[in-house]
Amino acid sequence: MEAFLVSTGIVALAEMGDKTQLLSLVLAARFRRPWPIVWGILVATLVNHGLAGAAGAWVTQALGPQVLRWILGASFIAMAVWMLIPDRLDEDEVAAGPTRLGVFGATVVAFFLAEMGDKTQIATVMLAAQYNAWAAVVAGTTLGMMLANVPVVWFGDRITRRVPLRAVHVVSALVFLGLGLVALLGAV
Repeated sequence: MEAFLVSTGIVALAEMGDKTQLLSLVLAARFRRPWPIVWGILVATLVNHGLAGAAGAWVTQALGPQVLRWILGASFIAMAVWMLIPDRLDEDEVAAGPTRLGVFGATVVAFFLAEMGDKTQIATVMLAAQYNAWAAVVAGTTLGMMLANVPVVWFGDRITRRVPLRAVHVVSALVFLGLGLVALLGAV
């Protein structure tokens, strides 16, 4: 249960102001059909985080506990620094062409590609390696992604204007820093 709850909280925080949250806003404004967008986000996230969780589980098996502890500690601290750098949505990631796939298909493709190498994908790999609980981590990170992005699809820019993104990024950075220090100190 701890792996699920920590994964949910970390990803929900990390997603605030992330490029995939901006992508959710763009898709909602462009298509104005929330349900296919929400389902597309869910499918893309399950596939992407499922693969990332599998990579994390493999890392756990391939590395010894001491090496893994140092890599996880350094990775969490690097994520803390990365959280303080705001994301921007590249115009190339929201190309006009995918509309022939329909709203659902365009969302799946755009979201999957936007998540490649993203903070939450890297966090999923690290959390799966730390907890060695693939299913709980993937379920938690997926829920965190949905908690952060679905309200944006439904309520759009009304939410993004009220949320102090800088404060959310600082809190997220502190959470990652804490996890990194705990891993480095061997309390994990």
